[in-house]
Amino acid sequence: MSKRVINFGIVFFALLLSVQANAQCAMCRASLESSDGGIKPEAVNDGIVYLMIFPYLLVGLVGYAVYRLRKKKTTNTTE
Repeated sequence: MSKRVINFGIVFFALLLSVQANAQCAMCRASLESSDGGIKPEAVNDGIVYLMIFPYLLVGLVGYAVYRLRKKKTTNTTE
């Protein structure tokens, strides 16, 4: 088996076996437990997920840029 197929299989099974979790920072949890603000917990969790998207997007973009640069470098050396 090629290394690419093995890596794809590992990532695929890791995604299938992931566990869903609702994480909250200490400040958000304290404000929700006091329930004086009238904020729904789902709204706070959605806001946290929204804020966590951007670091993953940045890492993905940097990874894609490195991939393209390495691919371009290997095509230039073979020509």
